[in-house]
Amino acid sequence: MAITAQMVKELREKTGAGMMECKKALESSQGDFDKAIEYLRQKGLATAQKKASRVASEGIITSYIHMDKIGVLLELNCETDFVARNEEFKQLAKDIAMHIAASNPQYISREQVPPEVIEKEKEIYKAQITGNKPPQVIEKIIEGKLEKFFEEMCLADQPFIREPEKKIKDLITEKIAKFGENIVVSRFVRFQVGQSQGG
Repeated sequence: MAITAQMVKELREKTGAGMMECKKALESSQGDFDKAIEYLRQKGLATAQKKASRVASEGIITSYIHMDKIGVLLELNCETDFVARNEEFKQLAKDIAMHIAASNPQYISREQVPPEVIEKEKEIYKAQITGNKPPQVIEKIIEGKLEKFFEEMCLADQPFIREPEKKIKDLITEKIAKFGENIVVSRFVRFQVGQSQGG
């Protein structure tokens, strides 16, 4: 199938990837848009994983206030001041802060969840399982429930409120691939009127 300039343009608008990458993706997928997007995502993911070890010491602190009742302060880091000043990077920080206000994550990523919290969750899940099930089935059920727990409690694993088919980590990965820099949520705090910091 002949790849037209219009197809490349459309894919570029959808994904934000470069002209040549879009052309290559369309060629490798024989003009199938969904496969081309998947190709670009995988390529971006591979690039993003390489960049994830790099130090991100620049960035911004942004805030989001919802109806004067919920407030979020978020620090989003990148590698250069050039990216930190970029409007799209600032928008990403705003989107994540707004998401935190709405979804109230307790941790940035699953790696941050203390082992004792995970163990306690596993005990609760084990106690909930009724009937005489084989150990491997019990293990599978516990794993599934733990995944759900991470999705509810960890920012990176939460479905983005504006595009629920994407997780927050996917959103960040897309921008890492686009900017060519590591991007990290380093910390956030969420305030809610009437709630003490402990609660």
